Amino acid sequence: MNNPADRLVDLLDLEQIEVNIFRGRSPEESLQRVFGGQVAGQALVAAGRTTEGDRPVHSLHAYFLRPGRPGVPIVYQVERVRDGRSFTTRRVTAVQQGRTIFNLTASFHQPEQGAFEHQLPPRIAAPAPESLPTVTEEIKAHLGALPEQLERMARRQPFDIRYVDRLRWTAEEIKDAEPRSAVWMRAVGPLGDDPLVHTCALTYASDMTLLDAVRIPVEPLWGPRGFDMASLDHAMWFHRPFRADEWFLYDQESPIVTGGRGLARGRIYDTEGRLLVSVVQEGLFRPYGERHMDSPTAGA
Repeated sequence: MNNPADRLVDLLDLEQIEVNIFRGRSPEESLQRVFGGQVAGQALVAAGRTTEGDRPVHSLHAYFLRPGRPGVPIVYQVERVRDGRSFTTRRVTAVQQGRTIFNLTASFHQPEQGAFEHQLPPRIAAPAPESLPTVTEEIKAHLGALPEQLERMARRQPFDIRYVDRLRWTAEEIKDAEPRSAVWMRAVGPLGDDPLVHTCALTYASDMTLLDAVRIPVEPLWGPRGFDMASLDHAMWFHRPFRADEWFLYDQESPIVTGGRGLARGRIYDTEGRLLVSVVQEGLFRPYGERHMDSPTAGA
């Protein structure tokens, strides 16, 4: 299975080991901890597998509690909180080696015709994604070649990511920069026709670049990093149907950083400017070497 998109679909295909219990793979990678988007996406799959499938996810709220260990399976325990006439609610606990590492609550809503609709237009008029270089191309243009670790990551990357603004590499380039970022994204291959897979794949992608906006005013996005960073909590609202293997614009901003925590907000649009998904995430930022073992940034 060489296509990263196929590997993502396989990663989201959980093994059911009991009525409300599922097991997900955690690839063996040279990372300090399991990628948070993977855990959120798999937890949402587990929640969705316990519903009738006729009610799309409309929101999720999640907390990252402990770092997950790469290469060790994760068990997802689903609590069927409510099955109402229009809404279904599920609570998911992710457990690894006997310890809870993640909690998620997801709500599913029967589609209905609303009394009215409106949305704010996109903040920016972004150039077409095909006109922008990929992240890999930008890094190669700056460094001449990808370092070995980045080369391995690029081969496994399930999403094509293209920054609307060019990458900044030096302290001079980030001077007076606003805490905003925007990227075009789409899966690098088809993801099939299951709407739940697309929702969970986008949930995976939503954790990839959102906290960039927090860091932009203080350090370049690529190159040596001065901070260890980890997601604390994550919330998403799904407004319209979408496909994660078609281009979407992820507009991101950070309204505040204080007490070592940075808040980031994201809005995901399709190529027509329709708002598809809203995202809010808080991250923990600490200088390297100042970690506490009871935090999500602790070494696994």
